[in-house]
Amino acid sequence: MELTAVLLAAGAYLMVISIVGFILPPIDKSRAKRGVWRIPEKTLFIVSLLGGAVAMYISMRIFRHKTLHKRFMIGIPLIIVLHIALIVTAFVLLR
Repeated sequence: MELTAVLLAAGAYLMVISIVGFILPPIDKSRAKRGVWRIPEKTLFIVSLLGGAVAMYISMRIFRHKTLHKRFMIGIPLIIVLHIALIVTAFVLLR
């Protein structure tokens, strides 16, 4: 597969997972207010690990959801740092 195709596929994937990461916190907050079934915290972390961490963190701050939970306010930024480390490592190894 050509590098251009790989980059295009990676960009499309990151766009989709970022959209998902951005919309989950306000959906969960809305469900919490209505007292109905919530999105499991495990799901929020999985989406973050799959690449939606930056969008998830921005959404959490904008919609003020999960911002009092240390698990999220520390965990999501740690996932972002992990992603940055993986990207830097990949670039160094692929030189």
